[in-house]
Amino acid sequence: MGAKKIGVLTGGGDCPGLNAVIRGIVRKGVQEYDYGFVGFRDGWRGPLEGDTVPLDIPAVRGILPRGGTILGSSRTNPFKAENGVRRIKENLAKYEVDSLIAIGGEDTLGVAARLTDEYGVPVVGVPKTIDNDLSATDYTFGFDTAVGIATEAIDRLHTTAESHMRVLVVEVMGRHAGWIALHSGLAGGANVILIPEQRFDVDQVCAWVTSRFKASYAPIVVVAEGAMPKDGEMVLKDGTQDSFGHVRLSGVGEWLAKEIEGRTGKEARTTVLGHVQRGGTPSAFDRWLATRFGLHAIEAVRDGDFGKMVALKGTDIVRVPIAEATAKLKTVDPALYTEVGVFFG
Repeated sequence: MGAKKIGVLTGGGDCPGLNAVIRGIVRKGVQEYDYGFVGFRDGWRGPLEGDTVPLDIPAVRGILPRGGTILGSSRTNPFKAENGVRRIKENLAKYEVDSLIAIGGEDTLGVAARLTDEYGVPVVGVPKTIDNDLSATDYTFGFDTAVGIATEAIDRLHTTAESHMRVLVVEVMGRHAGWIALHSGLAGGANVILIPEQRFDVDQVCAWVTSRFKASYAPIVVVAEGAMPKDGEMVLKDGTQDSFGHVRLSGVGEWLAKEIEGRTGKEARTTVLGHVQRGGTPSAFDRWLATRFGLHAIEAVRDGDFGKMVALKGTDIVRVPIAEATAKLKTVDPALYTEVGVFFG
């Protein structure tokens, strides 16, 4: 028999679709397996500090189209907290929680893998990141919505760029993976797309920009927040790190706009989309994927298949070891980037 009472948490950056996962888990768990649920607040902080909310069918009614997460989120790393693992185990025992479902990205699931493999805490993982950078799944929910928001912004920026005949640099999220930049840049008809996987030559960017003006069009440059020039370092907001050792990215768009303006003499402005990409209602695809992930996560709990993450392979939901899923980032293949290069300039 599977667990009778299951804890659910959402960690890391919020994204559209989290509530759809929670709803899928609870609806199937209660209706088909008669499980009880405990919601842990704010990622790993919840089980660390024993901060819970009721999680039953009335609690998940109406949340399917809502962005964010009803459980709250944080970037808490329990391995950086004093007696973190012991405190989690004590709180799970206190609330009679048999197992956990952790919904998150690389960091949240990295904690889940260690808790299961090294400390025997039974956890099932669900992949969530707008960056689409988890290697074991074809897509993560939240990505499609983020790309849609970025694409709409690029569409809107085309008209103002044309009106003033100026360069518009659009900085999008993605950390060290260029998936959002690549997809939204191609869908939005950008003239230059810069991604973290390929260092860019500022002179080449300026040449593409100049070429676009010669054709009487105003260029749109889409740059991922983690993109780097060939001669230089990553541009950071500041040097502070979160509990997983990550620095805050952003700033490359502003830097690049100044370089373009200085070298070409053309006016250049920057739009940083930032957290707009994370917010709002999830797309139909993300609701579909997130719901299926939730349904399959509760099946993994029922089967006692812990230390696994649900993943999308083609159109099938499969299970893969969490440790394997978080071992390396899924980055943009150079061949794929070369493929879209025909539209540059």
